[in-house]
Amino acid sequence: MPLLTLTSDFGMQDYLVGAVKGRLLQQSQEFTLVDVSHTISPFNYPQAAYVSRNAIKQFPPHTFHLLLVNLFEKKPEQLLLAWHKEQYLLCADNGLLSMVLEDKPEMIIGLPLDPQAIKNTLYCVQVMGEAIHKLHGGARLQDIGIPDVPFIEKNHLRPMFGENWMEGQIIFIDHFENIVVNITRDQFEENRKGRPFKIVFKRNEVIDKVADTYADVPEGEKLALFNAAGYLEIAINKGNAAGLFGLQGFTEQAQHLQSRLFYQTVKIMFG
Repeated sequence: MPLLTLTSDFGMQDYLVGAVKGRLLQQSQEFTLVDVSHTISPFNYPQAAYVSRNAIKQFPPHTFHLLLVNLFEKKPEQLLLAWHKEQYLLCADNGLLSMVLEDKPEMIIGLPLDPQAIKNTLYCVQVMGEAIHKLHGGARLQDIGIPDVPFIEKNHLRPMFGENWMEGQIIFIDHFENIVVNITRDQFEENRKGRPFKIVFKRNEVIDKVADTYADVPEGEKLALFNAAGYLEIAINKGNAAGLFGLQGFTEQAQHLQSRLFYQTVKIMFG
């Protein structure tokens, strides 16, 4: 049975998540549907990429991942179906795919949309479901749509590096208000080179050790660790780090009818 994961920015307040599942099950009642998250912040590509990338890694080969995030950034003419590292990804042609993969997909197929169709969310999901149903029925990937189609690419949010420092952006704040920064353990160790360090963030807060677990410090104390996905996390043991430190991830601010994106930063000093 095909395994499908669902990641979206729909929220849980209305009918849409249930309607999407219903539309997919109309394509095939053999589909097994797994929710990753439906609470991605609107227009927040870095957060969507972080959540999707680190969930996808844990699924069996040949899982189908539907990334239903910002489907209508522009008037859609096609959807994307990618094959990469034994996983299928389906999403809008809006730049998210390259941010999730942090690489070029091994194969990319364009799924054309009917020019006469009303291009709403359920129609897009139907097109994705039809493609999955055909693949599961034995169709070749190249026959599902247009191979090697040009698509929009966006760079994923990368940390900045200097000889004695590195700086990352807050990309996610979890349910416990722990703060996730776009610095991986490998990047940290590669730049640290065995040197002492200080993690510095808002209000001149400083952390100079990496903990293994939250319980490594007393209740109410701040700490830094690398989470299960391998990313730097700043937390307070049994506390709300984001709220107490006044930190936030993505915000959108309209100025002169143009959207600007702001990310708060965390700096690591070495030596």
